Amino acid sequence: MDSQERSNWNCNLENGDVHEDDTRNDDKGSSFKDIASSINGRSAHNLSSSVLRKKSDLMLVSKVRFQVLRSLVANLQEVILGTKLAILFPAIPLAIITDFYGFGRPWIFALSLLGLTPLAERVSFLTEQIAYVTGPTVGGLLNATCGNATELIIAMFALHQNKIHVVKYSLLGSVLSNLLLVLGSSLLCGGLANLKKEQRYDRKQADVNSQLLLLGLLCHMLPLMFRYAAAGGKGAAGASDYTLQLSRASSIVMLIAYIAYIVFQLKTHRQFFEAQEEDEEDEEEKAVIGFWSAFCWLVGMTLVIALLSEYVVGTIEAASSSWGISVSFISVILLPIVGNAAEHAGSIIFALKNKLDISLGVALGSATQISMFVVPLCVLVSWAMGNMMDLDFSLIETGSLAFTILITTFTLQDGTSHYMKGAILFLCYIVIGACFFVQKIPLSNLPKKSL
Repeated sequence: MDSQERSNWNCNLENGDVHEDDTRNDDKGSSFKDIASSINGRSAHNLSSSVLRKKSDLMLVSKVRFQVLRSLVANLQEVILGTKLAILFPAIPLAIITDFYGFGRPWIFALSLLGLTPLAERVSFLTEQIAYVTGPTVGGLLNATCGNATELIIAMFALHQNKIHVVKYSLLGSVLSNLLLVLGSSLLCGGLANLKKEQRYDRKQADVNSQLLLLGLLCHMLPLMFRYAAAGGKGAAGASDYTLQLSRASSIVMLIAYIAYIVFQLKTHRQFFEAQEEDEEDEEEKAVIGFWSAFCWLVGMTLVIALLSEYVVGTIEAASSSWGISVSFISVILLPIVGNAAEHAGSIIFALKNKLDISLGVALGSATQISMFVVPLCVLVSWAMGNMMDLDFSLIETGSLAFTILITTFTLQDGTSHYMKGAILFLCYIVIGACFFVQKIPLSNLPKKSL
């Protein structure tokens, strides 16, 4: 089946006009590639998630008699059953039932965390379906906004409950996870799988992301250094106010830089970010569901993510006490690993195929979005809420972030990769994880501005 026939089949599906012959022809035809052209707005984030998708059984759809039911079954197949992570969807109603009947709060936390995993991958799929209709620019903006929707929604609920320490820990953990765990494991696995090949990637994309991460690091370090410099001086009493003002001003600068990055990525220097797909076939994959279907599913899944995020934020302390694990370890290590498992797996799979540009796009792109968009946005939203979130992430947290960004920048400076680079990044993540595992700070000892 060629692209034109596939397009016609999709139109027939939306109209309820699908027959068994169509499905047989589809089975006989050549399968479509898993990776689509970037002209439809597919980012590295979308590409990494696409490897976890599976094709629908068209025979089941063709046997449904009524048009409305046929369209509903087709949508359910593509959205709910169209991912290899569908086995985790039952965790969502179980989390709701557990909360409704007042079962153990640690169970609510664990089930909610598992339920967020397939939802994050499905949001990526739905933004991609919308991008097929809206075009690359709007699709790119959707990817830039929804790429880390789970982290953003969790942060918003934590801010609403004035749990600023959870916001800082979880966002820090997302950056560390992407730069050390995802990138490290990708380079390690890719290097071991391609021992006889020289793994190369385009440095231009990595350089842009590294510069943005260094700018974000500067905006984190200045409030920290300002607080320590003022601690021994006469202005120590008002240091927190000045730190807060500096953080808010820096957040505005970070958002301006991120907007410039979006323009740079989608308009003026788009070729830098298209190099990752230069070896792909010219055949173009078509949308499998309609625009309004994708939009409604996206809204619905965002609401479910919001509900589960509220459960996660509200039960994280109970889980910490029950499991004997610090809130910092759960927020910095467990939340990012489970919440982004889909794109993490995709990044490793592409590295195994010697497609490092896509793996780097996932890890660096997601880390840049968290650091330059989600973090400053949370500071400004906190300001609007009357809370006091700043960019001072304390000494250990900021130090971990600084060493992570620096070692990642040095690792990517020559445009080549081998398994030893990945091993070093991965081991750095293990050491930082151990640090937060042994760091058990009672909530009562946290700064007042963080509670």
